[in-house]
Amino acid sequence: MDLGIAGKWALVCAASKGLGRGCAQALVNEGVNVVINARGADALKDTARQFKVMAAMWAAAAPGRVAPQVIAVAADITTEEGRAAVLNAEGGPGRNFDILVNNAGGPPPGDFRDWDREAWVKALDANMLTPIALIQTVIDGMAERGFGRIVNITSSSVKAPIDILGLSNGARSGLTGFVAGVARSSIAAQGVTINSILPGKFDTDRIAGTIAATAQKTGKSEADVRAAQQKQIPAGRYGTAEEFGAICAFLCSQQAAYITGQNILPDGGAYPGTY
Repeated sequence: MDLGIAGKWALVCAASKGLGRGCAQALVNEGVNVVINARGADALKDTARQFKVMAAMWAAAAPGRVAPQVIAVAADITTEEGRAAVLNAEGGPGRNFDILVNNAGGPPPGDFRDWDREAWVKALDANMLTPIALIQTVIDGMAERGFGRIVNITSSSVKAPIDILGLSNGARSGLTGFVAGVARSSIAAQGVTINSILPGKFDTDRIAGTIAATAQKTGKSEADVRAAQQKQIPAGRYGTAEEFGAICAFLCSQQAAYITGQNILPDGGAYPGTY
């Protein structure tokens, strides 16, 4: 299926690895120009190099195609300086992004009794306030041009809270509530959609961190924790970043124009509820 977004410009945050990388890769493979951002310069540079190879392959696959651009900006997107660096990237679209994929590493797991105000503020900055700031920056331009796709990568904990991820539960739920209202405002009739993807257990560095925390808390080995988790997933395994990226790319497509304000839950069937 041609998603109809070749030539568009996308900003993908935390795109050097994991789910953010999966999303950016899927967009590049649809011919989308991407500005990828992460704090780690080395990993981001390596990702950009691989994406440029993919972009060239996409262009070579059919006559008349032009390879999408890949621009890497190593910066802390949770700061004003970091956001300015992304928006002022040489060769980029400035504020005129057609697609925004909000993503940030989740705050550390732990016991809520140990979290002070600074820990909460940091979690809110990364997982709620920064996505809102980026939405504010790009949404009016999207509406004026009649096309916009905003995808927030949150967590399945928004729907089914995880006890050791209280910082994430709170911050991401706040973003979800904000998006629920904005997605149904006047921008819905101007071709702009906002949706969130709530990943369950995907095979990323993040899951490795939560496995380690659970192992330490329970006294079990990490291998046993991993096996037990996968056994509880009806699909019998963790998801992959490529699978996640495909979902993101579809939500960014022309075909997904009638989907907005939704929370998509890819979790291999782990959530037991009907709704």
